[in-house]
Amino acid sequence: MRFLPKRAVILNPFAETAFSPADRERVANFGIVALDCSWEHAEKVLSKHVRGTARCLPILLAGNPVNFSKATKLTTAEALAAALYITGFKDEARRVLSIFVWGHTFFELNSVHLDDYAAAKNSKDIIKIMRSKFGSPQDNENECGI
Repeated sequence: MRFLPKRAVILNPFAETAFSPADRERVANFGIVALDCSWEHAEKVLSKHVRGTARCLPILLAGNPVNFSKATKLTTAEALAAALYITGFKDEARRVLSIFVWGHTFFELNSVHLDDYAAAKNSKDIIKIMRSKFGSPQDNENECGI
């Protein structure tokens, strides 16, 4: 953990701020970090002090065969591709998933969602879009609610 870039965006499903196109400059300058660990252990790993700026991805559907069409159950590669797409690095996003037979499925399932998220201005817009598409149990507009 201590070797993570200090200013990178850390994809963290437990973060309170949604990842958005407003993170583009940070991604371009410092990168994105996605820790590859099982969902069973994710909270334990990510609750430790993780250097960087934590962001949760908006709700998307998994295209991978293990969690096909389940909301928020993305592989690490899908999470990275989603973040790249949302921040305007669409070719890079497609390249990340091109090595998987099912990679195109992620984009097919989420094409409208990804385009809507990519058109948002900031985290608050992302939350509004998520609520309009999926609803949300959260009352706080700054929280991801996933």
